[in-house]
This record gives sequence, C-alpha cells and structure tokens, in this order.
Amino acid sequence: MKIHLDCLACIENQAHRVCNVLSLSPNHHEAIVSIAQKHIAQFDFELTPPHNATPLYESIATYLNVTDIYAALKEESSQKAKAFIPLCEAQIKKSSNRLLSATKTAVAGNVIDLASVMMYDLEDELKKIYETPFAIDDFKLLEQALCKSKIVVYLADNAGEEIFDKIYIQVLKNLFSDLSIYYFVRGKPIINDLTSMDAYASGLDEVATVVDSGVPTPGLAMELMNQEASALFKKADCIISKGMGNYECLGETKGLPIFFLLKVKCLVVANAIGAQLGDIVCKKGIS
Repeated sequence: MKIHLDCLACIENQAHRVCNVLSLSPNHHEAIVSIAQKHIAQFDFELTPPHNATPLYESIATYLNVTDIYAALKEESSQKAKAFIPLCEAQIKKSSNRLLSATKTAVAGNVIDLASVMMYDLEDELKKIYETPFAIDDFKLLEQALCKSKIVVYLADNAGEEIFDKIYIQVLKNLFSDLSIYYFVRGKPIINDLTSMDAYASGLDEVATVVDSGVPTPGLAMELMNQEASALFKKADCIISKGMGNYECLGETKGLPIFFLLKVKCLVVANAIGAQLGDIVCKKGIS
C-alpha cells in the first residue's frame, strides 16, 4: 500500500507524540519535529508508509541517543494487558466457537497502539469485540486454511498485543495439534512494535518459536527479511498477519496464503481495505 498524502500529518503527529510521551523539553520537541518535517519532505510516494517512516524513527532515536524510544511504555502495555487474560480466557471457554472467539481476542489486542491516532478503553473494547461481527469476514476461509496447515507464520505487531496473541496461539495448538507456529517479530526496536526481547519477556516461546525477522520497518517488508525468516515465510501453509503496518506492507501482495487480522484505526487503511474506521477485519489476502 503506497503512502498517501493523509499519512504525512499522521506521521508528523507521531513525532509530537514521542515528545509528549517522553516529556521532552521545548527545545528537544522543536528539534524532533524539524527532523520529522525534513524526512517527510523527502518521502517517496511509491513506497509504503512503513518504508518511508522507518528512517525518520531511526533519526529520532539517534537524536535522543536511545535504542528503544518506547521501551518503558512497551513494558507497561504488556503488563496492563496481562490483567485481561482471565476475561479473555473466560470468553473463549464459554464460547460455542472457540476458534472464532480466540481470533477476536487476537484482534482485540490490536487496539494497543501507542502510534495510533485513536485511543481506546481496552476493557470496554474487549467486551464489545466478542459481540461484534467482522466487517470483512473471511473467518471460515481462515479456519479451512488452518485445518490443512502444518506450518503457520504469525506476524506480530505492537507490544502488549503479544499477551492476546499468546492466548490465541494456545487455542490454535489445542485445536490443531499438528501445527508448527513461528512468531515473527521485528529485527530491532521501531516505534512500539514487538521485538524478540519483548516476546521472550512475555513467554511467547512457550507456545511458538519466536523468530527475529530481521525487518527494521514497522510492518513486514519481505525484501528485508533475514535468511531464516524468509525461508520459513516461503514454506508457510498459512500466514496470520496482525495490525495495520503489516497490512500496509503486504496487503497488495498477491499469492500469499495470508489472513489479515486488525482493527481499522485510520482512514487511509479503511479506504484501502474497504472498511470503516473502527471496524474489525479478518481478510484473506489477494489470490
């Protein structure tokens, strides 16, 4: 998905958000916004938003002399998410369709996004989402794909979401005992996206094989995957992709056995995917 003019203001707002979250001085705030504006002026409209934004986020991290800008907030997001494990497990346990409820649990986790314009009350969102139909509903196709699969690649998104992903993956393994599940994370810290360190801290290795994709962008850029990740990606019978960044990178790629699970949190993605702001989506990739 190529970057849109509407993305520019959103990305500049992300620079402001970094400053506000970190309580930076007015001088630092001004400098970071200036860095953002210089990068935005050079964006390539033939590239995706993640491809364009990555050098900007790297420049901000360099200016601040930190490796992981949102490290503390990522840990906080994961810790807060753990409080909702009993609620999610209870919803799945009482459901007449455990796979559907578990899939919605994973999507509910997608509301955790420090980079998103829209903010949510997570408890209210969780309670609503189990009763909300998918606006784009390819769930049956996902279920059929999982029944036939041996290797599943699961593309992680934001820190905090992994708590819900872990619940979902455990249900997948209970329902489909022959599955080998590989949990792909970012190659290094970028915004609030999940890294291997974050995944291991939340025990994702207890339910899946954690794979450092080597990708530095906030969305899986296939051409940037390391050799191990690329080989697994090509062998996957089914790919489960979480979040908007991964959709921005892969949504127009044909021929992947991929399903996109996300909550629509911006108008650009809403228009691209064919849904409304706030909708939840389970969408099969382009054949």
